[in-house]
Amino acid sequence: MKKYLSLVTFSHTIFAMPFAFIGFFLAVTTTSHPFKWQLLVLMVLCMVFARNSAMAFNRYLDRDIDAKNPRTKQRDIPAGRITPQAGLTFTIINCLLFITTTWFINPLCFYLSPVALLVVLGYSATKRFTALCHLVLGLGLSLAPIGAYLVVTGEFQLLPLFFSLSVLCWVSGFDIIYALQDEDFDRSENLHSIPSYLGKINALRLSTFLHVLSAIFIMLPVFFTAVGVLYYVGIVFFCSMLVYQHLLVKPNDLSRVNFAFMTTNGIASVVFASLFLLDRVFVIHLWEHLGRM
Repeated sequence: MKKYLSLVTFSHTIFAMPFAFIGFFLAVTTTSHPFKWQLLVLMVLCMVFARNSAMAFNRYLDRDIDAKNPRTKQRDIPAGRITPQAGLTFTIINCLLFITTTWFINPLCFYLSPVALLVVLGYSATKRFTALCHLVLGLGLSLAPIGAYLVVTGEFQLLPLFFSLSVLCWVSGFDIIYALQDEDFDRSENLHSIPSYLGKINALRLSTFLHVLSAIFIMLPVFFTAVGVLYYVGIVFFCSMLVYQHLLVKPNDLSRVNFAFMTTNGIASVVFASLFLLDRVFVIHLWEHLGRM
């Protein structure tokens, strides 16, 4: 189990899972659909199975590339701790578990499950033909809030889309920063990435632009639903973390890329989601109080 948790880098679940909770409780608190523990558990299982399949497939598909890259040659498959066949089997099992789980949620989630898998698994191949691979990764993680919203409601709405767009730009931006480490390797292996295509300076500029868009999208919900002061605090904190990671990484100094990638973004996601959930509790109680007056 420890090997498979390492294979899928389970700690990176911290990026998308908090936004799945945002989508779930956004639906519960802004629609007439009630909270159900069963749906919450099924949503979490879907997140785990989808991410396991995506990461395991990425490690399987990139095993030869990872073996050549000094930064990644110690990953589980190239290092021999897990065989390629075991990695592919693990991917297939998690795909089947994901689809099966959506069957117990609602018809729309079940029908869309192959589409979701196509996006999250398809990302692994994109680096071979397009520098937009970072945006495809962002798209995959952006399914978390809108997908969780669909778990509760079974219908699309505008409000959760703002959070999905914010995640898309946020993840794409920090993945570009992370890819700075492999600029030379990607170029030598004819792999496509924003840093290998634009260079470090322009890649960081594009990452900054994407993070500005992420901040804008995270602010837009205040115009479409009631929010309290804690949501505004969450906005300030999330945007501060975006700024902070760009202060950490410079074109001529990549020594703190891993800290900017994992620690800064992980904290941003968890704290923002926590403030969002606390704010929803506060707003609900406030409206109930006003309704009794």
